[in-house]
Amino acid sequence: MTYLSSNQLKQYRDEGFVSPINIFSKEKAKEIRNEIELIEKEMPEELEKSGRYNAHLISPLLDEVTHNTKILDAVESLIGKDILVCGTTLFIKNPNEKGFVSYHQDAKYIGLEPHNWVTAWVAITDSNEHNGCMRMWSGSHKNNLKEHDQKFNEENLLTRGQTVKNVPTDETTPLILTAGQMSLHHPTIVHGSDLNQSDDRRIGFVIQSYIGTNVKQVIGKNSVQLARGKDNYNFHEKIKRTKSLMNKENIKLKKQENDYLQEIFYKGSLKKGTY
Repeated sequence: MTYLSSNQLKQYRDEGFVSPINIFSKEKAKEIRNEIELIEKEMPEELEKSGRYNAHLISPLLDEVTHNTKILDAVESLIGKDILVCGTTLFIKNPNEKGFVSYHQDAKYIGLEPHNWVTAWVAITDSNEHNGCMRMWSGSHKNNLKEHDQKFNEENLLTRGQTVKNVPTDETTPLILTAGQMSLHHPTIVHGSDLNQSDDRRIGFVIQSYIGTNVKQVIGKNSVQLARGKDNYNFHEKIKRTKSLMNKENIKLKKQENDYLQEIFYKGSLKKGTY
């Protein structure tokens, strides 16, 4: 069992995140990267733009990460023993591209209430200040949701380019991870990330989110997988885990789930971005 320690629980309560947490080896991370890049090679558009969501539905190795016991133990420490998987995202920053993530709060547009959920950010490659790791505004999770400007700026990897104003970036904490480590962060913490200035890709696989079974989707529809425990609420449709790489039925399922997500992310917006 790899439940969070009392120090880690205190860090999460006080700061809104806990990092780093060891999950698997660098060798395993390389194997996962290879599978991601095989999908990109065989199906060039499948993981691009809004296709980056729910890649665990077509990749057995990403499915394995999503249901990893060490991750679920840590998540259970925060949200309880009944855990659902409510979507995943690949955040890939290629070298020499200008992709960044503006400072935002996950809970702003995602529609999951109450906030008994957590985001796991798993490093498939090393993630550091040079290649654009996440940065957290420590303690910002204790306040209400903030106003976000919708910038729709081209290099922004977020749907609407949603941006919190006046973030003291000099005071933010970089979450430095080696491949195979992860961080966990609270739904309302303000966070973002800078450009990749290295000569290699920076790949993060994000389970967004692990939700308690008491959590509803209030602005749309999500299907979920039962990761641990029991679901006595049945607020969401259940979907099965993938058995094989790039399975046609799973590709269709991924598209269905991503269409649901687009409706959630752009609810109330007059404009639509590329993600």
